[in-house]
Amino acid sequence: MPVRDIVIYPDQRLKAICDEIKNINDEALQVAKDLLETMRYYNHTVGIAAPQIGELVRIIAVDASKNKKGQKINHGELIMINPEILDWSSIIKTREGCLSVPDYTGNVNRARKITVKYWDLDGKEHQFDTEGFEAVVIQHEIDHLDGILFIDRIISKRTDLFRRKNYG
Repeated sequence: MPVRDIVIYPDQRLKAICDEIKNINDEALQVAKDLLETMRYYNHTVGIAAPQIGELVRIIAVDASKNKKGQKINHGELIMINPEILDWSSIIKTREGCLSVPDYTGNVNRARKITVKYWDLDGKEHQFDTEGFEAVVIQHEIDHLDGILFIDRIISKRTDLFRRKNYG
């Protein structure tokens, strides 16, 4: 059983702009812990954002190392508080899915390379450059903090939105 239930679209919490974390207190640390445990429970998941567990704060968890395609660049399992993209370059088309939109995947344009800044659980600021899969995952999760879902970024709803097959 997951640590926290996943908020499913069209729940309006997924469209909210999340509040910045002003100080890292016990409540913020608990949200971070719950994000990690929930992401680990959903073994195939490479990222999750606080609004997906019903918390409207700017915290995400990502782990691009779970990508089976041998991503060259990744920083492993990260909790990112108040993440912000400082710079980006080049565009790639990616196929995305989301725990909060379980029945669909779709083609989305994302930046190939990004520079991201965030706080860790100790309140220390970090900044790094990343590209490819990890950059896409971080962009997807930051979008959640701004009330944007991947289905809002679908290139063409007619040709680039796909219903998942049910193998139940």
